[in-house]
Amino acid sequence: MATPRLLGISGSLRSQSTNTAVLKSLGARLGDQAEMSLFALNDIPLYNADIETEALPASVAALKEAITQADGLIICSPEYNYGTSGVLKNALDWASRPGFNSPLKNKPVLIMTSSPGVLGGVRAQSQLRETLSATLSRVICGPQIVIPGVNQKIQNGHFVDETTIEFMLAGVDHLIAEIKL
Repeated sequence: MATPRLLGISGSLRSQSTNTAVLKSLGARLGDQAEMSLFALNDIPLYNADIETEALPASVAALKEAITQADGLIICSPEYNYGTSGVLKNALDWASRPGFNSPLKNKPVLIMTSSPGVLGGVRAQSQLRETLSATLSRVICGPQIVIPGVNQKIQNGHFVDETTIEFMLAGVDHLIAEIKL
C-alpha cells in the first residue's frame, strides 16, 4: 500500500491555535509512516441548505475534496463550553452532505481534543464521537487522546510534550491499521 494520506483538521481558527500546533507537531513526527496535510476552516461559511442547492462555496467544495482524497482524518478540537468548537461542527455539517453518501462515510477518523483545563477536552471528544457517528465515519476506538493543560505544552508554537506525542503516534498506528482494513 502507498503511504497513507492523512488530513489534519483543527477546530480552532486562531493564528496561534494550540490545536493547530498539536497537529503540526504530530505531522512532523510521522516520518515515512504517513503524510499529513492540514485543512484550515477559516473560509467555511455557516451551513445553509439553501446555498447547498445552488453551487457549493469554493471553500466547502475544497474541504469535501480534501476529505475525499485523504485515506483518514485526524481532528484536533478545543473544548468550548463543554463541547466542540462551532467552526468544527459547522465544517462537519457541510462535509456530511449529502446525507448517508458524504465524503465522511466510511472515512477512518482519529479524534484528539485539548483544553487548558484538567480534563483535556473530554466532553468535546464525546460530542465529536456522536457527530461523526451520525456521518457514518469510522471513528477509531481506543484510549481517548485528550490533552489537558495544553497551553503549558506549547513552546514557540510547537507542541513539546513527548509523552503525549508518543501517545498520539500510537493513535496514528491505530488509524493506519483501520485504513488498511
